[in-house]
Amino acid sequence: MSQTFRYPEILDIARREGKVTVEGLARHFDVTLQTIRRDLTDLADKGKLERVHGGAVLPSGTTNIGYEERRSLKAEAKRAMAHACAKEIPNGVSLFLNIGTSTEAVARELMDHENLMVVTNNMNVANILAGNSGCEIIVTGGQLRRADGGLVGNLATETIRQFKFDLAVIGCSALDQDGDLLDFDIQEVTVSQAILRQSRKTFLVADQSKLSRSAPARIASLAEIDTFFTDHPLPNDLVAACDTWRTNVVVTR
Repeated sequence: MSQTFRYPEILDIARREGKVTVEGLARHFDVTLQTIRRDLTDLADKGKLERVHGGAVLPSGTTNIGYEERRSLKAEAKRAMAHACAKEIPNGVSLFLNIGTSTEAVARELMDHENLMVVTNNMNVANILAGNSGCEIIVTGGQLRRADGGLVGNLATETIRQFKFDLAVIGCSALDQDGDLLDFDIQEVTVSQAILRQSRKTFLVADQSKLSRSAPARIASLAEIDTFFTDHPLPNDLVAACDTWRTNVVVTR
């Protein structure tokens, strides 16, 4: 297989997994390690990937991956994380679900829950849960972000400040090695920070690929999260930090 045919598949694997390794790609394509190193160097030179020790990751940047592409990435992992998260959400609570494809997956797992009051700034979440007659839905209002159905801005933030939620389920665009939750849109960050302040308990749902990405705006630390649902074991340093912060980590595979 020529590099012309390998490149799209390498990039597809990187988008799904957040990272590619030289050894893994060499086995996948049945080529030499040196061939893959040349491929990754070429893709890095084109700005498609960033080289790291032993492989490459998606490039850092200031803009997020497109919504439809994000929706299809790691779909099975998102379903597993969402299922585990929904099992920890009791009936009869007030709940906030924010913007993101992972929180939308959680909404789909709540279709049999009863007596929920769900507040959301995600039009997709509202449409999903409209099918659950045991769920009262409140939409925050705000400026509509057509790309993903999110509602952001001052009106969304002010609406959130009128509530005290039993539980909030949030996502993030990236998670760095210090345990900081990151995002691309400063307006969305402001909304997410308001959600955390107004919630008695907080859940984060984020897959492994978020650890290989970067975003410019800080939401909060994992220290402010009660339970983190993810699809792959965390690096040892971050496990130790979560233990110190008493942040529970649930790994689904």
